[in-house]
Amino acid sequence: MTMRILQVFPPQVFFMPQLQHGIHANLAQILHQLLQVFLVGLTIGMTRTVVPGLAETEFGLGGQQFFLLTTFVVVFGAVKAVMNLFAGRFSDRFGRKRVLIAGWIAALPIPLLLLYAPNWGWVVAATALLGINQGLCWSMTLNSKLDMTNLNQKGLVNGMNEFSGYAAVALAGVVTAWLVEVYGARLGLFMFGTTVIVLGLLLAVLVIKETRPWALAHTQGIKPVPAPSLGQAFWYASWQNRNLLALNQAGLVEKFTDALVWIILPVWFVSQHLTLVQGSSIIGVYALVWGASQLITGSASDRFGRKPLIVGGMWLCGIGVLLLVLTHTVWLWTLEAGLIGFGMAMLYPTLGAAVADVSPPAQRSTLLGVYRFWRDFGYAVGALSMGLLAQWTQGLDVTFWLVGVAMLLSGAWVALTFNKE
Repeated sequence: MTMRILQVFPPQVFFMPQLQHGIHANLAQILHQLLQVFLVGLTIGMTRTVVPGLAETEFGLGGQQFFLLTTFVVVFGAVKAVMNLFAGRFSDRFGRKRVLIAGWIAALPIPLLLLYAPNWGWVVAATALLGINQGLCWSMTLNSKLDMTNLNQKGLVNGMNEFSGYAAVALAGVVTAWLVEVYGARLGLFMFGTTVIVLGLLLAVLVIKETRPWALAHTQGIKPVPAPSLGQAFWYASWQNRNLLALNQAGLVEKFTDALVWIILPVWFVSQHLTLVQGSSIIGVYALVWGASQLITGSASDRFGRKPLIVGGMWLCGIGVLLLVLTHTVWLWTLEAGLIGFGMAMLYPTLGAAVADVSPPAQRSTLLGVYRFWRDFGYAVGALSMGLLAQWTQGLDVTFWLVGVAMLLSGAWVALTFNKE
């Protein structure tokens, strides 16, 4: 392991006397990284409300074809999960910046695939590339900020990262809905997606610094231990360590909520006679509250502990999801979307920070990669479960009950088994 690190980063590169940790000391580069995750958020946000609508208007997947509708999120979740698993190891070997650039290159064909798609399979292929982009780029922006900041700033850094990303998701959902109204779904997505992806790639190449040296500086003075293989780390985090097991299952289940908002909610709102812009605006409230609130909740978890925010967030999301299907007015749906968004803000950055808490610095990227594998695999599990359930019952309401109950039970698991603050 040491030899591989030396091959990528010679000693004169990462043992620099002027190297400092902390948000203030690295503010310019951290702002660049926040812009990167903002652009990553725009990239996924453009698919949040438009692609489910595209499925019905362009490919005839409306009506009762719920299982086929969910395939693009199943593929996205599976691909992103695998990318998350390997992103940490890739970044340790090749550097954070190279992995970030690779993620943007993978996204370049997405707008063209959506523009010229003759069938739904092309959309699924585009979301597979989206999964690669999100798995590599989002992971690297977070890892790089964790590299540069102090160890006691993990919650704040996670909150800043997720605020920037999910504020962009909210903004992209509303902007692309408007572009679709003006230019049509295909051209609107092409214009928006091409601009964002090319800008992200150019900035990654020109202004982003390699932050692996800061990560190695965190380990100075710590007795080195043999690095476990990826398989050993995966088994340890997925089964042997009680705390990581609780956090991983919570990460997986909370993606049920986001999958519901992504796939089911736009179609459900249409069935409730809302326009695409109206539905996008409600979903935008969810993403905006989620993103903005993380500036508060991430820092709060550093001060008050991880467990209360994780458990409270899981339960708040579960209650909010159940209320959506029990109410019938736009203002209540908007309020409930904000409630779910705040629940996600409580749990989302806190889960990542909690994983970092129980991970040795030298293995943090790998164990965070295992967590993010299980977290984003929740997209695939949740979307597949919702699609099959909706198909069998010929309706969407039952999916809200599935997600709401799963969130409540998952929160109870963390409350009972997670003990390390």
